Amino acid sequence: MRLLAFLRPYRASLAVSSVLAIGSQVAGIMVPVLIGFVIDELDGNQDTTVVMWWIGAIVALGLVRGALMLGRRLLSGRQALAVEYDMRDALYAHLLRLSFGFYDRSQTGQLMSRATIDLQSVRFFLGYGLIFFAQHVVTIVVVSAVLFVYSWELALVSLAITPAIVVIAQRYSRVSHPVLRDVQAKLADVSTVAEESIVGVHVVKSFSQEERRGEQFARAADSVFDLTLAANRQRALYVPLLSFLPLIAQAAVLLVAGRMVVDGTMSTGDFFTFFLLLAMLVMPLRMLGMWVGQAQRATAAGERIFEVLDEPEEIADRAGAKPLPAGPGHVRFEGVDFGYEPGRLVLEDVDLEIPAGRTLALIGRTGSGKTTLAALVPRFYEVTSGRVLVDGADVRDVQRRSLRREIGVISQDPFLFSASVRDNIAFGLPEAPHQAVEAAARAAQAHDFIVEDLPHGYETVIGERGITLSGGQRQRIAIARALLIDPRILVLDDATASVDATTEARIRAGLREVMRGRTTIIIAHRLSTIAMADEIAVLENGGILARGTQAELLAESALFQEIHEHGLLQQVVAG
Repeated sequence: MRLLAFLRPYRASLAVSSVLAIGSQVAGIMVPVLIGFVIDELDGNQDTTVVMWWIGAIVALGLVRGALMLGRRLLSGRQALAVEYDMRDALYAHLLRLSFGFYDRSQTGQLMSRATIDLQSVRFFLGYGLIFFAQHVVTIVVVSAVLFVYSWELALVSLAITPAIVVIAQRYSRVSHPVLRDVQAKLADVSTVAEESIVGVHVVKSFSQEERRGEQFARAADSVFDLTLAANRQRALYVPLLSFLPLIAQAAVLLVAGRMVVDGTMSTGDFFTFFLLLAMLVMPLRMLGMWVGQAQRATAAGERIFEVLDEPEEIADRAGAKPLPAGPGHVRFEGVDFGYEPGRLVLEDVDLEIPAGRTLALIGRTGSGKTTLAALVPRFYEVTSGRVLVDGADVRDVQRRSLRREIGVISQDPFLFSASVRDNIAFGLPEAPHQAVEAAARAAQAHDFIVEDLPHGYETVIGERGITLSGGQRQRIAIARALLIDPRILVLDDATASVDATTEARIRAGLREVMRGRTTIIIAHRLSTIAMADEIAVLENGGILARGTQAELLAESALFQEIHEHGLLQQVVAG
């Protein structure tokens, strides 16, 4: 099982806790043996001196067993938490490395379920389940051996039912696994519906869809209920059966051993010892069904976790990748094809050059590939064919970190973290001095509202996703965040769409200063924003239809004339 790989760093801890577990079980097994000695000593013997010694030994064994159990619980508990930590850390680190394409295909709720519910199932199994299994196996093996020492005939009688228990346990394992896997998947669906409803609560309330979303959540919860009920029905059938079969063995032993005591072929003490030892076998055999169910649940959860961990890093540093070479920010697309899905190209045979320090605006109808084209520069996606060059280096041959530190991306819907304004602006450069943060905020026309409107200025903690700020305020903080890293290339993806005309004019004034001498790609649908560009490229059906200045395109491009005539308000949006 691949899950066991996470136990490798804790082999010593696992070994010690297993030894402690085995020791505690052996101590527990010795108690019935000593009880048998006590009973035989009391049988017709008036001297209790030896008996007191045996009783003292029983108490000592109890203390030793308690100490061993304490040590085992402390070690296995720490081990379980450490394994969970390692798995969560590995999962989170891998999620951060995965490309945008993976997140385009995945639901947030499903990913959150894997990082919480599934991990907890695995943690309990690896931290405790394996130890319990070792305990039970040792108990079964040692007790069975001791039973044969006392009476091989009775041992055969008591263990005759074992093959039936093994067959039933295997059957339970086979039928429970698919159901428990479906339960884990449906739990993730519940998380997805809940997460979407919470994040999108403003939309839900705006359209009065509380009742419909509640019904969707109820349907998802009903699916979990039905599948869990099916799993419980299986458990209700198999676990009692696995508990009942050992009782048959006990009944048979009582019948045979009772006659042996009456016949004098077995002492009373041996009878009690044998029966007490047999009773110790009942719990491990009864727990067999529970352990199988727990193992199946952990296996199902582990499969879902490894589905993410096995997801390839579509955008990874190549062997021998070097830092992005120094340069002024020259960008070139050479014969670029790209598609989000095989066989469906969004961009086709794109040849485009953006000289260093120049500003190019990308415009076109919805779905023409403007945002996609810009996203290829920081290598958010891998080109299907062709090359994207930054200062002469193929972006696939340079280290992603060095590439993206030189590209400031400002999107239409900026994401802000639930942290202070300063921490959000300094996200890409956490150690930046306050003066640099303030300078970036001033350039983005954000400084005034930060110090005048926010209660604690730059130390004001904003709500999740910046919900406590207006759209224009969020956008200006996002612009400041991009400016702080001083990138050689700026990508403005409809960056002023969420602000009013007055604020946009102030932001443009700041951006003009920042853009001077810096390569900039603008995606916009406002003529006022496009006017900031040195040149304009018109995209249509994934290709460059026309390129030139605004005056040149008005004279030569029918599509640009149409766009210009409608003020870029109807047919064109950032896409």
